[in-house]
Amino acid sequence: MTETGKAYGGALFLLAREEGQEQTILEHLTGVCALLDENPDFIRLMEAPTLNRQKRIDILSETFGGRVHEYLHNFMCILVENGTFRQLPDCLEEYRRQYDLLHGIIRVTAVTAVPMDETQLAALREKLAAQTGRQVELSTRVDPSTMGGVVLEMEGKRIDGSVRARLEAIRSELLSVKA
Repeated sequence: MTETGKAYGGALFLLAREEGQEQTILEHLTGVCALLDENPDFIRLMEAPTLNRQKRIDILSETFGGRVHEYLHNFMCILVENGTFRQLPDCLEEYRRQYDLLHGIIRVTAVTAVPMDETQLAALREKLAAQTGRQVELSTRVDPSTMGGVVLEMEGKRIDGSVRARLEAIRSELLSVKA
């Protein structure tokens, strides 16, 4: 995450919190970032040196004005004016980090060799909630190279309970005994 994203995302969160709009703005900011992810040319347009700042703001207003919360719209205009619109996803990351901290949420990604069923997901979510004391937002990813088991990614940490990791540990142990 960039320093700009951290500073600006944090400032937006503080404003939203003061106004009791943190959930709404999170939803709108998440939606805008998803759209930008699907349409990266829009970011390039917002930073095009051939367009003056006012024209970029006009385009931004035509695109998002009235469709997102007023604070978010104004925030995006500030980023355009400062030439930092590209940092919007980093702003979302910091905003979400502060939102999650305030609301006791932990985001976890479970990586498995095959998709987990609803019963497994519920059990994992419940176990993680009991261990962390926080509400768990669980997402999943399938990676056949894990071979089995589960790899958990949360708060910059990786807990590897995969079959592949266990086999690697056994391999290392056998090699160290042989030497």
